[in-house]
Amino acid sequence: MKIKVGVIFGGPTVEHEVSVISAVQAMEHMDSEKYDIIPIYITKDRTWYSSKMLMDIDVYKDFDTLKRYAKKVNLVNRDGVFYLQSAKGFKKTITDIDIVFPIVHGSGAEDGSLQGYLETIGVPYVGSGVIGSALGQDKVIMKQVMASCGFPVVPYTWFFDCEYLNEKNEILKMIKKIGYPVIVKPASLGSSVGISVVKSEDDIDKAIMEAIKYEQKIVVEKVIEHLTEVNCSVMGNYEFQEVSEIEEVSSSEDFLTYNDKYVSGAKGGKSKGMASASRIIPARISAKKTEEIKDLSIEVFKCLNLSGVCRIDFLIDRISEKVYVNEPNTIPGSLAFYLWEPVGKKYTNMLDELITLAIKNYKEKNKKIHSFETNILSNFSGVKGAKGLKGLKK
Repeated sequence: MKIKVGVIFGGPTVEHEVSVISAVQAMEHMDSEKYDIIPIYITKDRTWYSSKMLMDIDVYKDFDTLKRYAKKVNLVNRDGVFYLQSAKGFKKTITDIDIVFPIVHGSGAEDGSLQGYLETIGVPYVGSGVIGSALGQDKVIMKQVMASCGFPVVPYTWFFDCEYLNEKNEILKMIKKIGYPVIVKPASLGSSVGISVVKSEDDIDKAIMEAIKYEQKIVVEKVIEHLTEVNCSVMGNYEFQEVSEIEEVSSSEDFLTYNDKYVSGAKGGKSKGMASASRIIPARISAKKTEEIKDLSIEVFKCLNLSGVCRIDFLIDRISEKVYVNEPNTIPGSLAFYLWEPVGKKYTNMLDELITLAIKNYKEKNKKIHSFETNILSNFSGVKGAKGLKGLKK
């Protein structure tokens, strides 16, 4: 009997289309002999749809016209079995699901929001949990956690949009202390959306106001001017980890842009997601530096409580040869399959391993105690009997 895999993608995020590309790519490579693939597409207005036609990338060119052929659905738990049921009218069961494979990118999806919903339902799912997903999305909190673990991060500052609007001069002073050039980023977005490199104070306000369009929290980092940017993927869980080949990324700009990642390398007008980006594999770094990057990747993976497949991005100063951890991607574009193929792991096998790992994690987690059979409320006699409420006045 085939395992029924519900692949969730899309969502209310500026990385919506990137998620669609990554998900369709993955569904095309899943072993159809072993898995019954059930696409679950979340539109930008948070409506859930399911239909086999959603496995075709061309559908999304005009989904508003075609969506009447897909079913609006909800994901529910009925007596320990997970179902997709129709969202309108009579709640008709569409199909049952054994496991969910989230392939979503960006805030409102990859940041633990979806994972929290799946945890509440109780359905097993692939990838990092709520905490790891949230840490991996917020560039400020992730830096704070990584710094507490002793990982090298570039000099930075951060602030909320209201703070900048009310205390602009003070924030500009903080940025000046870091020293130009700097890079301005929305704290919780990916795919290089809303990012600007600023070389002088004359242009900083424009860059910050651009970032504020997307996010309440803004991070400003020191630019590594003699930069080599490398990425390494990690796959596993808290018990074991393995690392991929390391890539060296290249860009037509001062940083790897959205266009570099998803547009410029596309052939015939069709993007292959992050696989379209210009890259050198393996990275042109020494054996010693390669070992350092791989060791750091595993330590960051464990520190942030990640699981499944992730991509850890690094910045190397070519002059000092110092390595900085830039950020993790808990659900990387194209699931970083292009970093695993050079070490002999085909995409189909990689997806199979991720699903197997998620099932194992789910079984291990369910062995732990999550609730008690006893009901402390059975003898509850009102607020007077509640521990800790002795001082409560009527």
